Parts: sequence; structure tokens; C-alpha cells
Amino acid sequence: MDELKKAYEEWQKKYQEKCPDKDEDFVTISGEPIKSLYTPLDLEGHNYLEKLGFPGEYPFTRGIHYNMYRGKVWTFRQFSGFATAKETNERYKMLLAKGQTGLSVAFDMPTIMGYDSDHPRAEGEVGRCGVAIDSLADMEELFDGIPLDKVSTSMTINGPAAVLWAMYIACAEKQGVPSEKLSGTIQNDILKEYIAQKSWIFPPEPSMRIITDIFAYGAKHVPRWNTISISGYHIREAGATAVQELAFTLADGFAYVEAGIKAGLDVDEFAPRLSFFFNSHMDFFEEIAKFRAARRIWARRMKEKYGAKNPRSWLLRFHTQTAGCSLTAQQPENNIVRTAFEALAAVLGGTQSLHTNSMDEVLALPTEKAVTIALRTQQIIAHETGVINTIDPLGGSYYVEALTDKMEEEAEKYFKKIEELGGVIEAINKGFFQQEIADAAYRYQQAVERKKRIIVGVNEYVEEDEKIDIPILKIDPEVEERQKRKLKSLRATRDNEKVEIALRELKDAARGTDNLMPYILNAVRVYATEGEIIQSLKEVFGEYKEKPIF
Repeated sequence: MDELKKAYEEWQKKYQEKCPDKDEDFVTISGEPIKSLYTPLDLEGHNYLEKLGFPGEYPFTRGIHYNMYRGKVWTFRQFSGFATAKETNERYKMLLAKGQTGLSVAFDMPTIMGYDSDHPRAEGEVGRCGVAIDSLADMEELFDGIPLDKVSTSMTINGPAAVLWAMYIACAEKQGVPSEKLSGTIQNDILKEYIAQKSWIFPPEPSMRIITDIFAYGAKHVPRWNTISISGYHIREAGATAVQELAFTLADGFAYVEAGIKAGLDVDEFAPRLSFFFNSHMDFFEEIAKFRAARRIWARRMKEKYGAKNPRSWLLRFHTQTAGCSLTAQQPENNIVRTAFEALAAVLGGTQSLHTNSMDEVLALPTEKAVTIALRTQQIIAHETGVINTIDPLGGSYYVEALTDKMEEEAEKYFKKIEELGGVIEAINKGFFQQEIADAAYRYQQAVERKKRIIVGVNEYVEEDEKIDIPILKIDPEVEERQKRKLKSLRATRDNEKVEIALRELKDAARGTDNLMPYILNAVRVYATEGEIIQSLKEVFGEYKEKPIF
């Protein structure tokens, strides 16, 4: 090693004398300095089995499966939902026909916030950024003709996750599919809502109770379902760095594990069904290192701190979505290229499923053509590039391994700080996460405005008098009126006495300690609406109000 060190120093001297760098900051998107060259000196004392190991074996740095994509490629899972259940059902069938292998439901803003489509706060938003789902009747229409025992479904829903999950379970019952045969994921990650996305409903304590009720119910009745998708995606979209996304997401995960244990659950009862959701941004190697570090950190914590005995509890299984915040309205066709590189980073980082953004998503919900191109991007990576032929092909790269180690080191610093603040919820209440993300977003924006970071088509290579002429998906205002009429008809034809009884029993359960899922399911089965169920729980739990931070 001494000989190598001497040779490296001599090379570095020649490099600086003969080929000086241009006047530019060589840093990752997160601002971490990058050396000109990485060598074995950067991995001195690196123990292969301790740091890397083999795919499918602890600490899973190189992947969670022995054969990774040589056995089965990742799930092609395009996030989709718009207008009413009928229109979205048609889009799902189109995507499945084109080779998509899993469904992912995008809900509209009223549904995300727990409001029915006829609520005053829903006005103008129904079906705009996702599909409107008010009741079991909508869920039945959403999956009409799609056998729920044959497809896995992801649902991006948080505050009202228990309600939408209950609707899905009840919808499957209508199809004759028992809950034991259902597979999929609900996001159900309320902590990142307080941190970044802001679509909360209840205060943290009752929210965490509902989440642990979902853990317990899922472990017993829906064993193939991922009962939470702990999400860094929205943290990154809010402006966080890659290290912050990694650290804050895993910190949330640790908080959910501790909540489950505190609720009396054995860690190995629920941990195997915990899953994660990460962003894949434009800094290719930084993203790959982030994914690898995440697996290693999670495995060690689960085994060493939380005492998990089941190896499946050690696995960090994750879905990836390419970075929406990297897309540009200017020269939108460039977004196809951005998405392809981000998707490739996710694959080389070992993702289990993937959504590729469409080129037009910065302007509107994607058109059928745009979403087809996004899906084809994944299929080309899987079948034409050869990257699936060997496992973790960048493993052993001096740069990638050094960056993976650095990611882990910096994440550990954040874990220590969060612990010093009293844990995740206390850190939320003190505005720690929010301030860290805001500062990172400000630094990034300054770099763009000063052209320290070039965004093609935005601050360099700009086309004067550019005219955007790609087709845009537009939601007809009649969609909202049609959904309201459907909801009015439902309330007029259902058995309202049964609805009142189910909602009253739900409130009584919320005041006690019973698991809430059976009560929510009862309400859903008699066609109580999402808004009615959420309002009943608000009367017991109250609503969350964020403390302003100045």
C-alpha cells in the first residue's frame, strides 16, 4: 500500500502540473466534493465480507436476491390515475396490454386529503392530479375486469391509507378474491408528510396508532401485502440532498419499527412487509451509492439494534421513481433522456420495482403516448442494454464503494442528531427536517441561478422563442360534476341506517384501543364514503396543525 501511495502522489503531481482542472466545482448534486481519481487507497482496510458480502446475503449491499435480475427483472409499475375510476381503469388496461407488470394508483388531491368530491374544499380539484375515489363503488369501477389475485397494486395514499386499503380489500371480496391472495403496497407513511409532502390529516400519535393497526391486521389477514412504503421520494422532491433523503427516510423507518414494537408486535411479525420508496435523481453514481448504502444500514440496524431474527426482516426492498423535480418545462423532450439515466441508476442500484416519469409530467398528467415512451424506456433497459446479465456490475468500483461508504457515514451523523433531538416526531415538532430541506433546496437553486450547475435548456443551451408543441392531457370540468352526481346517487340508494351504525361503531373503537381496521372495513362494505369515515375519526382524533418555523 505504501508503494501505491507513493505512485499515486507522483501521478497527482504530474496531473496538477500538466493538466489543471477547469474552473468548476466538482461535486455531487448534494454538494459532496468528488476527487479526480479513486484508487485502493480510498478503500484501505475495506473488508469485503463485512462491507459488501454476496447478493442475497447479509449485509445485502450488493442486492437482496441471490440472482437479482437474472431470475426476474424488476416490476414495471407506472404511477397512473386521472379523472374518474372509469377513465383510469381504461388506462390501466392499456398499460397492462403494453407489458406493464404492476399497477400504481395516483389519487386526486381531495382523496389524498380525506375529502369527498362534493366537499367545498374539493372544488376544482376533482380528478385533476389523480383519480377520484369516494367509495367502494369507485374502487369496484377502478378495477373492473382486472383480477386482483393476478396483479400487484401500489397505492400512493397516506393520511387516509387505512380507508383506501379497506376499499381495495372489499373490492377483492366482491371479485371472490380472499385477502390472503392480495399482493401490493400502501404508502401509509405519515411521518414524511409532516416532513415534506404536507398531506396529513390527524396528529402524529393517532396517526401512528392507525399505522400499527395496519401492520397488525396485514400480518394476520393480508400477509402478502406491504403495509407501508417508507418514502424518501417526496423528501427529495422537496429539495433534500441524496444523503438527507437516505438518512431521513431510514430514520422514519426506524421510528415505525419502534412504534410497532411499542404496540406489542414482534418485530419479525411485521418487519418483513415493510418496504421503501426512493427517488432516482440525475447524479448517476451518487444515486447508485445511496441505494447500496440504504440496504447495508437497514440490515445492520434491524439485526443488531432491533434484534430481528428473520432474515426477511433485514431486507430493504424498495420501489424507485425517477425524479419529477429534475424534469423541465423547457425542451420537454430532453426529459426522456433524463428519465432513462435515472432509471438506469435505479436498476444498477438494485431496485425491486420502477416508475419512469413521462416527458410531459412537468406540464400535466401524462398522455398515453408519453407514458408509453416512459414504459418502453424500462423495457429497453431490461432487454437491450445487457445491464441485467451480472449482479451489481459496479460493485468493487473504487469510486462507487468510496461513495457508498461516505453515504453511510453521513447518514449516521444525521441519525445521531435526530436521536439527540428526541427522535423523529420531536425533530418534526422542532422543525429540524423542514429547515434542513429548505436550506438544501436554497443552496441548489443558487447553484442553478449562478450557473454552477447547468440544466440543459434552462440556464444553458436555451432556445430563444421556444414553442412547446407536445400534446397535453386536459381534464374536462365535467369530470367533477359527473363524480358529484355519482356520489349523490350512492347516498340516495345505499342503506343509510347501516352506514350510521358502522360510523358510530368506528368512533367508539377509536376512543378505545381496538384495532381500527375491522371497523373501517365494516364501514366501507356498507358504502360509507371516505370523507364520512375520515370525518368520524377527526371527531375523535382531531386534526394536525403544523407549527410555523421562522
